[in-house]
Amino acid sequence: MKRTSLIDSARIAAGGLKDFASGLATPTVRLGVTGLARAGKTVFITALVHALLNQTRLPLFDAQAQGRISRAYLEPQPDDDLPRFAYEDHLAALTAEDRRWPESTRRISQLRLTLDYTPQGFIARNFGRDRVHIDIVDYPGEWLLDLPLLGLSYQEWSAETLASSRVSPRLALARDWHSLLAALDPMKPADEQQAVKAAELFTSYLARGRGTDVSLSALPPGRFLMPGDLAGSPLLTFAPLDVTADASFPRGSLGALMARRYDSYVAKVVKPFFFGHFARLDRQIILVDALTALNAGADAMRDLQKALADVLAAFRQGANSWASALVGRRIDRIVFAAAKADLIHHTSHDRLEAILGLIVKDAAARAEYSGADIDIAALAAIRATREATLRQKGEDLPCIVGIPQRGETIGTETFDGETEAAIFPGDLPANPEEALRGGLEGALRFVKFRPPLTAGRSFPHIRLDRTLEFLLGDRFR
Repeated sequence: MKRTSLIDSARIAAGGLKDFASGLATPTVRLGVTGLARAGKTVFITALVHALLNQTRLPLFDAQAQGRISRAYLEPQPDDDLPRFAYEDHLAALTAEDRRWPESTRRISQLRLTLDYTPQGFIARNFGRDRVHIDIVDYPGEWLLDLPLLGLSYQEWSAETLASSRVSPRLALARDWHSLLAALDPMKPADEQQAVKAAELFTSYLARGRGTDVSLSALPPGRFLMPGDLAGSPLLTFAPLDVTADASFPRGSLGALMARRYDSYVAKVVKPFFFGHFARLDRQIILVDALTALNAGADAMRDLQKALADVLAAFRQGANSWASALVGRRIDRIVFAAAKADLIHHTSHDRLEAILGLIVKDAAARAEYSGADIDIAALAAIRATREATLRQKGEDLPCIVGIPQRGETIGTETFDGETEAAIFPGDLPANPEEALRGGLEGALRFVKFRPPLTAGRSFPHIRLDRTLEFLLGDRFR
């Protein structure tokens, strides 16, 4: 992001002072949870809260494993302008007789989880605080992709977006939009119908890019694919034009109209999210559906790599101190989590972490240089499968076993949603660089499974406890 203006710095400081004052009575951790499309944000939050509320056995989350958390309970969220995360509704969906995954995140929401605990040291036990608020902020990953727009003019954004759309695999997806662009003159008088048509075709191009056959990730602006109550608004009625990064538009021209609406989008949509919520986070987990990108091929993997690098550049990351609490806190711990690790055998979990580590290598290095701590984990907040070994043609195959959702297919077989199946998902490459070179297209076999049958018990998971320890463990010492 380019140099922050004095006004923007003041807004960050104001937010920092507000959070500092509210945390004087009880310390608060603001945990941001996001992820790109289909990464499982809602499931992660529901599983995290359920595990803490129900004292689930979490061996690697020290405070819980040692029995030092005496009570966990939900309280009203502190920000009255944010909807409450619908924890009870999502839990009901996962545990109902027809077990189903909850609806995806479509707006920002918040939930406050309060934990009473016994500190470790003698001084802390006798003079320290023994309660902490965890304010979980859930927001769509598409909004995260908007943050780089804070540092780009309309002309710069247009030039970058056009350049990327002229390279495979985007080129084939953008054919209709490109055809319209060829007939538009940015310097001629604005025509509202041309602007509407351009926005429609540009949005269709973005939607095709999100399809599972290509699984692209860098698809801003985020509200074009998730408009909510902005649908039909002039704030979403703009699109890139074929212009240079330093172009200048005559007053009243199509280019001037598009630039004004882009600037309004940044000012009225992106900035309020950044300063009101994102810039106030202490910890962040970014859930990544790397498996779908792997299955789509090298282009999808490289696009995922670019998307994560772009959004990390917009993070306020680094070590915190008493001073940063007054002028605006920074994100000092970040987890990159390769979600849906239950779709592969545990022998591939470390390989999945290595692949994600390669994707975020440069971005993670910058974060660590600034003083932030980084962790990379293969994660399944709720595990829908178990493991088994099948012998086929004299070879042992490490399989996963679960109930595929109705309508899922592998080859000519279509699953009925009731019958358990053993599936060999394929092996991830031992060398993570192979994932960026391609060659895995179609080699992996992934299906969507129904949630596990818990009968009121805890949800099985993969590395949820390790992730909680990294994100929150230091707050219970």
